[in-house]
Amino acid sequence: MAHEPQPQPPDELDAEAVRTWSSLALAALGRAREDIDAINVYPVADADTGTNLYLTAESADRALEGAFATVTDGTAGTSLPEAVRAFAHGALVGARGNSGTILAQLLRGVADVLGDEPAGRGPARLLAQALARAAEEAYQAVAHPVEGTMLTVAAAAARAAEIAEAAAGTAADVAAAAYDGARAALAETPGQLPVLGRAGVVDAGGCGLVAVLGALWQALSGQEPAVEPVRGRAVPVPQSAAPCAEDQGGPAYEVIYLLEAPEAQVSELRTRLDGLGDSLVVVGGDGLWNVHVHVDDPGAAVEAGVVAGRPYRIRITHFGDERRRARGERTQRAVVAVVQGEGLAVLCEEAGATTVLARPAEAPAVAELADAVRRAHAREVVLLPNGTEHRAVAAAAAGRARAEGIRVAVIPTRSEVQGLAALAVHDADASFDEDVVAMTAAAGATRYGELAVAERQSFTSAGICQAGDVLGLIDGDVAVIGADLARTAESVLDRMLGSGGELVTLVLGPEVPDALAARLEAYVQHGHLAVDTVTYRGGRWSAPLLIGVE
Repeated sequence: MAHEPQPQPPDELDAEAVRTWSSLALAALGRAREDIDAINVYPVADADTGTNLYLTAESADRALEGAFATVTDGTAGTSLPEAVRAFAHGALVGARGNSGTILAQLLRGVADVLGDEPAGRGPARLLAQALARAAEEAYQAVAHPVEGTMLTVAAAAARAAEIAEAAAGTAADVAAAAYDGARAALAETPGQLPVLGRAGVVDAGGCGLVAVLGALWQALSGQEPAVEPVRGRAVPVPQSAAPCAEDQGGPAYEVIYLLEAPEAQVSELRTRLDGLGDSLVVVGGDGLWNVHVHVDDPGAAVEAGVVAGRPYRIRITHFGDERRRARGERTQRAVVAVVQGEGLAVLCEEAGATTVLARPAEAPAVAELADAVRRAHAREVVLLPNGTEHRAVAAAAAGRARAEGIRVAVIPTRSEVQGLAALAVHDADASFDEDVVAMTAAAGATRYGELAVAERQSFTSAGICQAGDVLGLIDGDVAVIGADLARTAESVLDRMLGSGGELVTLVLGPEVPDALAARLEAYVQHGHLAVDTVTYRGGRWSAPLLIGVE
């Protein structure tokens, strides 16, 4: 259930105030998303700044709600430090694009101040210091800061907040001053950045930051901002505001990934990536970072992350596709797939699909899946839910897309291996109906198995299992209960191949050794000479083992 924002007393800065701020900021960015997308001309005219800010704020809000949800006994509430840290961490792991990455670092700066024990400092002083730290850390995160951007807006907000605090204002007064300072700075951005002046628009990222700061003021004062970003400012948004990619030039790819690495390695990473491209932003700390860069060689950018530590949730976007979308050009057909596992997401993206990453026991939101359909920017979309628990969400997202004029077909794939089989026969040159029929047939002809570890004693279709037992599922039902992964997998393969098969697909979870794949491949070859085997890594959040038999 969504949190109902509660206005705070004008000098109250606590966990509930942060929660209200988050809810109001998400709502404000949702209202302004399309307008902000429309004025996005810097650093790349790809019409996604509003969407990226919204998705970043959504991730932050989800993490914050999770922090509140952990308090169930009613004896102790979520503290201010816990709330702001969860808020910032959610933005960090869910940051999208250049603007979302900078927003994540701004929130981290706020958390660095409010996340400490605030003894001896009143709410107004704390907030002013938090906004100052946010602007400082955001500038430090960007390899080559440019004025006339959301950095400029953040710095102006921080200066105005410090002046208000020095005048003995309340926390609400400080927030109001920051909001007004940000609005004034936003209005000046076309004169600071030539590309904005030529297009006749203000900076899109700065516009989003104004919405976030307006939400902060509303959370602390209970007063709704009188001026909405973009619409309320009478900012000109010409139809041709976003210059085409060929006019701007620049690197061809955007690369984003999360990185687990020590700070010393990240310093070297910054230097290495700075030599590969531009728009470099590295945010985070305490061993977890979000890396964003524009390059011509995405492989080299990812390899730099491998040298520094462990990159994951890797997203590579070709600006040619994004710029065509910005110009309103649609492709004829696209595939959108829900996947559980970062390696599977990369695999599906390499096959041309737009992906939505689902975590274990957590279905994606309808809005998130509907947004992925829009991001595919096609007249026709084939949607692969890849799990029975995702089918209702997929159907709802498809309904939203159809209402917007997009033709959508949901193929009832019940596992990622069925989705891979469907992707393998996808033919964008065939008619929509022929393509859907072929993909549905390929998915339906693929039996799927999964190995999982029992969390507790339970009754299953194969008998009673104990906590720690390995469960072998076939087509969703428990068929085998075993003591170890290898022998249970062999039993599952025997049963699945008993009725025939031509291709076995193995998807290994993050903790499963390569030796198991080699053992299972040899096992299949020994008992079924005519059957081929392919193996993939599912990555973080994938099941211990997925098996597909086509």
